[in-house]
Amino acid sequence: MADLSSAFVAGPGGGVMTDEVGVVTGALELRTTLDNGELRALVRYEGAEEWYAITGASCHLADEKDHEAVHAVLLGVLNRPEG
Repeated sequence: MADLSSAFVAGPGGGVMTDEVGVVTGALELRTTLDNGELRALVRYEGAEEWYAITGASCHLADEKDHEAVHAVLLGVLNRPEG
């Protein structure tokens, strides 16, 4: 299993929809995990302990080498400091 993590900011009016608590905004951290081709995308408030599943962002990768690219794309989509 591999994990990648990156800090980002989801500004007001944007945010990240999670399965557990709805929309979260502010200083966040993205973590993607890969286990047997299954990519799971999670987010938490920066420095917090609890992670939340990002709604609709988990998937199966045909090639595990794509993990870094998928993580980078998610980060690019989610990082919206201005909202």
